[in-house]
Amino acid sequence: MTDDVRALSAELARDPGSLVFVALGEALRVRGRLDAAAKVALAGLEHHPNLADGHDLYARIVADAGDVERAADEWSIALALDPHHAGAHKGLGFANFQRGDLDAALEHLELALAADPTDQSTVQALHAVRQAAQQAASDPGAGASVERPAVFAGLEGADSGLLLVDPQGRVLAGGLRAQGGPDVAEEVAAYLAGVSQEADRSARLLELGEWRWIMAEGDAGHLHLSAPSASALLLLVRDKSVPSGRLAILAARAAEVARRWLEGQTL
Repeated sequence: MTDDVRALSAELARDPGSLVFVALGEALRVRGRLDAAAKVALAGLEHHPNLADGHDLYARIVADAGDVERAADEWSIALALDPHHAGAHKGLGFANFQRGDLDAALEHLELALAADPTDQSTVQALHAVRQAAQQAASDPGAGASVERPAVFAGLEGADSGLLLVDPQGRVLAGGLRAQGGPDVAEEVAAYLAGVSQEADRSARLLELGEWRWIMAEGDAGHLHLSAPSASALLLLVRDKSVPSGRLAILAARAAEVARRWLEGQTL
């Protein structure tokens, strides 16, 4: 028995009603001790039947044991207790993906990411399910490529250095390529999901008012992130030869183009 499991077990023995059962059950689960983890989770739920984290824990244990349907029931209970529970949404995203219901999987994963924008496992899962959904919807003879609106036609980097995404991390327009050439638009869009919320939260905590843009300089290039509307983020990427002042001008020009296009979509 490892030190953390031993310490958590001792604490739970001292107080059987302690919420430490969640940490102990998870520690046992990740070590593959599913029977022991299930006993801890069920005992804890007897004391705390309305704890969403407890139902999420038990769901992950039974999912690891191969009972995805029972896990889905537990995740549904967790959501009934806490509609914004990131783990339950992520779990139901997994369960629906296993069932082949890609639309439901996407919906739950997007809600999971909105609840916890920092969870990279959700970002990766969301990207994988989106790729599967695109492939399923595409013409088998045409591959999985997606036509995007030519919103930035005429602007430098229209399809390789300008990316417009919605708050759920879906690509709306533009494109993005890594220096080596591969298209990374979908991956980057997924990582951008939730950024606006985090920026809003940070600006509010620091009493800075509404955030306008974020600029970052790297060894090989620079990027500029802004919000042309409340429902979109715009990322502009250029190599390091473009100074920050020029980058801001290009971003403002692209943001205006994006804003006009977004307004047109709501008419």
